[in-house]
Amino acid sequence: MSEFGTIDVDQQQRLQRSINWKQGMAIALGVPLLILPSLGYMPMYFAGAAVLIWGLSVLQGFLQNTAYAEMATTFPRASGLPGFAQHVFRTENHQGKYDRGKLIGGFSAWSYWFAWNPVMAIFSLLVGNYLYGLFPALADTFTEYQLSLISGIIIFAGLFIINWFGLKEGAIVGYVLGIGALIPLVVLSVAPFLTGHVDMTNISQNWLPADFAWDMHHIMLLFGVFAIAQWSACAWETAAIYGPEYKTPSKDVPKALLAVGLICLVLYLLVQTSVLGVLGVDGVVDEPISPLIPVAQTIFGEVGSMIAIFMLIVAMILVIQTAYLGSSRAMHSMSTEGNLPRVLGKTNRNGTPFITMAVIAIFNLALISMGNPAAILAASAIGYTCANGISLFAFVKARKKDTAFAKLERPFKAPKSWKYVGLIFGLFNLPLCLVGVVYLNSLEIGWTSTWVGFIVLSVYIPIWFYSQNEARRHKSNPTPEPSPETVQKN
Repeated sequence: MSEFGTIDVDQQQRLQRSINWKQGMAIALGVPLLILPSLGYMPMYFAGAAVLIWGLSVLQGFLQNTAYAEMATTFPRASGLPGFAQHVFRTENHQGKYDRGKLIGGFSAWSYWFAWNPVMAIFSLLVGNYLYGLFPALADTFTEYQLSLISGIIIFAGLFIINWFGLKEGAIVGYVLGIGALIPLVVLSVAPFLTGHVDMTNISQNWLPADFAWDMHHIMLLFGVFAIAQWSACAWETAAIYGPEYKTPSKDVPKALLAVGLICLVLYLLVQTSVLGVLGVDGVVDEPISPLIPVAQTIFGEVGSMIAIFMLIVAMILVIQTAYLGSSRAMHSMSTEGNLPRVLGKTNRNGTPFITMAVIAIFNLALISMGNPAAILAASAIGYTCANGISLFAFVKARKKDTAFAKLERPFKAPKSWKYVGLIFGLFNLPLCLVGVVYLNSLEIGWTSTWVGFIVLSVYIPIWFYSQNEARRHKSNPTPEPSPETVQKN
């Protein structure tokens, strides 16, 4: 029996401890760029107050991720949110055929996987859109969908080859792409302030829409917008996903989370303020997908706009890299926990879960056929609210005095009162943000995104039952479930 407590974890299933906090930060540097699909989305509903929503969402990330940092160091063999919930909700020494607690933890991991996984399809579609802007002649040969599909195939294949050689090499790619994407993004955001093109009255005099009122409609919209915002602004918890692969998790995890969180706070506020200050609310709403392009045209002219498009394409590849690694580790964690088929837990000699990476690439190529980045994002946000809610409830449960988890060593420990913080934000995610995003989707995109989200989440249930039956068939020498203390050991 493995330290994960469900199936044997042999050498081909173990992730390698090969990175430090700087490399973990590098891999997560794609997270600030998740603001790109929503730069025009927030002002559409809350005008200039979009800046405040982004700031509050990043601060929400600090509160939630402090809890996740504790969990990452308490369970250093667990893989981020997917691993935490699976460990905590599993029933120790379960004797029945199926463990309902294990199903809850596995569902949380599946929800998290569905939150990160579609990022690859979303940004492949955006790459196709921007390539049309960069090379108009491509329209004579390809449709936008064809160009997005070709882009996805090339990017996924390239990243698969790079990450075949291990997470450390993936982090090196993160360094390179971070320089190629984050610095130009900062330049595009800071330059308008230096050139005097930012008019803060575009924000202060348009703080809220004229028809805004504190009625049930707008409150539901607010919860929905926070669900969309946290999909981007809180996603830097991905730095904790690589808990099993840090050389010193107790030190590396908090450092990586803090570094990425500060970068996100600065960039999210800066980018949205800059765009609104230059274009105004109406100008941003008119360019909901790519408002940075008219900003670049205003500051740098046509040449600048060409540079901006190229920069954004590089940035999107960085986001895809982050999503590719995060979602593959989530599937690997679910497999080693016995919540997905065993084959998905295999790694190559470099510690790369190559089978999960292949499955994810194929799934995202299918998602690209939806053709609408906003629709895919809306469906994905449903998974993210579920994953955060359940994971925060897992943190609260692990803090209770009457559970074995309370006795575990915590190299990094959040303040004593943090269990109440976890409970509050757990309830904020489930049910408030979940209901809000379903309501927002019904108004903005229709019910397609909601149905896609719930169908993908619900298909996990038959997969889980298959995995449980498979695990029992492969148990030749049953042994008792390990104690939480055993799970904690390296």
